[in-house]
Amino acid sequence: MDKTKLEEGLLGEQYAVAFLASQGFQVIDRNFRMRGGEIDIIAIETDLQSKEKTLVFIEVKTRSSGDYGTPLEAIGYHKMRALIKASQFYKIKHPKLPDLLRIDAVSVLVNEDGKLMDIELVKNIS
Repeated sequence: MDKTKLEEGLLGEQYAVAFLASQGFQVIDRNFRMRGGEIDIIAIETDLQSKEKTLVFIEVKTRSSGDYGTPLEAIGYHKMRALIKASQFYKIKHPKLPDLLRIDAVSVLVNEDGKLMDIELVKNIS
């Protein structure tokens, strides 16, 4: 991954964290890595009516053009398996976190200057 792609990804994650906070998510961890997988953002979402908490693992995909498809199209079978494995491992290492688990994705579109053009949360992608 070249430096500009890395910078684009980090920028997308910053936009995603701010967006998730505005949607009521409590971000508790970022960039969790293990052999064979990584999780961009880990958050807790609390249902406003039932007060039930869900531990949410979030994959962020950032693009500055549609040349290679939409950001969410980049989450294929192998990426999904790696996300599931990393999520299970994270939960084992943090047993006091909520038992309800979910994997979401955030699609971030930026222009060439890094300005946010569009952001979308897709819940329960697994």
